Amino acid sequence: MAPATEPSSAQAPSSSARDGVFGTYLRPYAANSLWNSRPLNPVFGTWEIPKSSYFPTVASGAYSTGVFLAAATDSPMTVVGTGSTETNTVGVADPDSGTKRVITLPRWPATVLPASGSDGHADIVDPVTNIVHSFWQLKQQNGRWTAAMYSWSKLGGTGWGDPSHYYQGARAVGIPASAGLIRKHEIKDGLAAYPHALAMSLTFNALADGVSNPAYVFPATAADNSASANTGTIPQGSLLMLPPNFDSSAIVNPDLKKIVETLKLYGAYVVDRNTGTPFVIYVENDAGFNLMPKGWDNSIADQLDKIRASLRQVTSAQAWVDGNGDIRAARSATQQSMNILSMRGGWYRQSGTGTGDYDPIAQNFSFAATTTSTVYVNANNTGLTPVKWARPEAGTYVNFTVRATGGARLRLQVKSGNTFTHDTWDLVDGKSVRILWPANASMVLIATSGTNGPSTVKAELVPST
Repeated sequence: MAPATEPSSAQAPSSSARDGVFGTYLRPYAANSLWNSRPLNPVFGTWEIPKSSYFPTVASGAYSTGVFLAAATDSPMTVVGTGSTETNTVGVADPDSGTKRVITLPRWPATVLPASGSDGHADIVDPVTNIVHSFWQLKQQNGRWTAAMYSWSKLGGTGWGDPSHYYQGARAVGIPASAGLIRKHEIKDGLAAYPHALAMSLTFNALADGVSNPAYVFPATAADNSASANTGTIPQGSLLMLPPNFDSSAIVNPDLKKIVETLKLYGAYVVDRNTGTPFVIYVENDAGFNLMPKGWDNSIADQLDKIRASLRQVTSAQAWVDGNGDIRAARSATQQSMNILSMRGGWYRQSGTGTGDYDPIAQNFSFAATTTSTVYVNANNTGLTPVKWARPEAGTYVNFTVRATGGARLRLQVKSGNTFTHDTWDLVDGKSVRILWPANASMVLIATSGTNGPSTVKAELVPST
């Protein structure tokens, strides 16, 4: 089969759309991130987003977020869990590590202002560590910052979770609230379309219930916990687009026109659920964006409704064009080459006197310096991905590969029910074992420290061809 090429009629981005550096505050995520890529010759589903209580909208405000850039000179800030008091400090929920912990950011901008809605979103970008810190229900209480949930992601990464590090932000699908956001500096940049996919929420009558249709699909790694209340067919994580023949000639508002062109070129990913609005496309807070600056506008509302009626879920694509204009093949298997193993949670010391702990940023189990062998065990299966589309099927093969420093070793025991089906024994750095995955699989991890200073260990568990 010949490689994919762009048709001459393709609405390719202008050269200025490629200006700037990917993986930065102004242009987050890698060039080949799905946020910065567009489908070539997409195939569309037929299901139409239903009407609901309100008209669709494109807006900043209570349920969007600000994106706050830290400076190298900013001071640290500690964030504690909701419910903390002067005498009792509780941790912030960190779904990816499976723990509640007090969060200390090394740099905290003085401009941080959480969104006013109950979600209280705020994303903080640290250009020193290139990390996006994402908070849910962030607020100031009794002189200190509290939050209900915290997650982090790499500024130069994909902008999505992966099976091993499955919760990378405060949106329902496990991504930062700033991912896909229409940013302040983009609104009047002179381009005909935003140079990335947009972030969108749907309401209950459009989203899938997780039974008749999955609650989420790749690239999403999570969904709202109460998906069973949904009555639609569209999973979270879906890409919605306007077909190329959508007639935008009647749209004269330049801000709405730009959104339409973006929806035809990149589309919008479904990242969250709202109450009563057919779709919401999110704009950075304090951006001054307003489709109806003089009050309610029936013409704009009708055009938004026509967009609603024409949006369709992308079911496949011939290929993808990344942010550098390079064409790459469509992924044939969403879990291909993706690690499904994390070193999170549930560790206890079995022998020795050394100490060890899970490092959520490095994604490894880290031993303090010791001269004697120390063994830690994780037997509660928390390290196996909860992402449904990524779990290996029984009867298929996976490769288990150890990455270690300082002489540490790692052992994997795989069980089917209560029966052990495979034991890798201790593996050192770079060693790999191929495993036939059983039905009803669970696992036990056994980490052994090095004996000449600090040491670390982690592993990759990926599908094997």
